[in-house]
Amino acid sequence: MSSENFTISKKALITLIAASIVVIISLGIGQTFGLFYFDFNADLDISISHFGFVMGLQLLLWGVFSPLFGVITDKYGGAVAIFIGFVFYLVGVLFFYSGFNTGGYFTLTIGVMIGIGLGSTAIGIPVSVVAKHFPASNRTIATGIVTCAGSFGYFVSPLLVRYSLVETGWENTLLYFCLLLGVGLVVSLFVSTPKIPVGVNQDNNQTAREALKEAFANKSFIYLTLGFFVCGWHIALVATHIPTYMADKGLPDWTPAMVLALIGVFNMAGTITSGYLATRYSKKKILSAIYLLRGVSIIYFIFLPPSIFNSVVFGVTFGFLWLSTVPPTNGIVAHIFGTKYVGLLYGIVFVSHQIGSFLGAYLGGVFYELNGNFDYAWYGSIALSLFAGLIHLPIVEKAIERTQPA
Repeated sequence: MSSENFTISKKALITLIAASIVVIISLGIGQTFGLFYFDFNADLDISISHFGFVMGLQLLLWGVFSPLFGVITDKYGGAVAIFIGFVFYLVGVLFFYSGFNTGGYFTLTIGVMIGIGLGSTAIGIPVSVVAKHFPASNRTIATGIVTCAGSFGYFVSPLLVRYSLVETGWENTLLYFCLLLGVGLVVSLFVSTPKIPVGVNQDNNQTAREALKEAFANKSFIYLTLGFFVCGWHIALVATHIPTYMADKGLPDWTPAMVLALIGVFNMAGTITSGYLATRYSKKKILSAIYLLRGVSIIYFIFLPPSIFNSVVFGVTFGFLWLSTVPPTNGIVAHIFGTKYVGLLYGIVFVSHQIGSFLGAYLGGVFYELNGNFDYAWYGSIALSLFAGLIHLPIVEKAIERTQPA
């Protein structure tokens, strides 16, 4: 652990707290839409393939708009980008609550508008802003705290949402979402971006276009981007379809909420652990281990007899590995390319993550309608775990040395 002060300024501490609240709200709400499926199916006649497509579209647009919000963040600051995102998020939920919730409206509100909103309010932009406040020695711990906050949202939201769905119905639950998103609008104003990010060479006159060209010419950036695709597939498949999978296995109707809550609480431990380990050991090896262990967790879950105990084991193990990929992934981007354009570059990596998310959510639903089960989706997840475990190993964790013009 470095002897440098962890909190380098009051503004850094305020930003760290505000960014953490932002991701608690954003990820906490976004995590729970899978629990709405049975209500949407019964009341709005939403099929599982349509539901999977819309959830996948939401995640895909989250990724597509992340680089755009990254540019806004790098130019105008994180507060502006996150505020705009919460406006889209809130309007999407509010329109759906107001009755624009069937057919194309379901796609527009839950898929498109919330997807755009997640582009700046979820993990990528808050993490990149916090990263600018901290030196390399403490950066992964700081970003791990923000990711951990999102995990806390993952933990409490499934329990609260299931209770609300049972006691008050899905319409009132969406109204509660609107109130929380209003809080997010206010908190976003406290996410400040330093004029000169910590650790940035003030003589670095690199443009965003040059940063992108440099990144895409770097094989390590490509490997990292391909690996993050797998992370997205895993997370979307589980978050979207675990309620249906468990219902088909005859498990009690409270089991999916329990598993998602376990994922949330153990994700807090996983992200903090990976953030700490990334300050001491090779980040690429940590990522490789995470993806391989995800495959082991899935194999345990799908090949052993369905039970409450095995569901708990899956929630604990997969939860520990859930967002633990984020601190080392962001850390590699910042270490290789510096923090000046970390919002933009991490946003590009995250596009790959969300393409994987779209396919995991959508194809999971398609496989289910075609075969009556999720077997092929799970088998694909195991194969992708092996791929991701191997693709990170050739990454070169070395900062680029740029020649300054005379």
